[in-house]
Amino acid sequence: MGQWKFQEPPNVAVITSRKIVSGKAWIAHVFHDAGDGEWQFHDDQPLNEVHAALVSLREIVQLDPSVAELSDLPLGWRAWRASHMSPWKRAKVD
Repeated sequence: MGQWKFQEPPNVAVITSRKIVSGKAWIAHVFHDAGDGEWQFHDDQPLNEVHAALVSLREIVQLDPSVAELSDLPLGWRAWRASHMSPWKRAKVD
């Protein structure tokens, strides 16, 4: 995993989907919430509470090391990509 790049500690809780945790889906969308600074990692399907999972940020980085590129994503911003191998794009959340 190398040097930790996020400001938040590795054990901070983040929201994701069960499909991502199980390896059945890849991370397509990342949100760094403006209000509470929470991180969210979503696949390409709408997330509902039934499929949500709470895991550590470390676990997300271990599942997909490319999210470390987003460690400097400002509060209130999002990142997305078209495929697992595509580069991340960034924008402020409206």
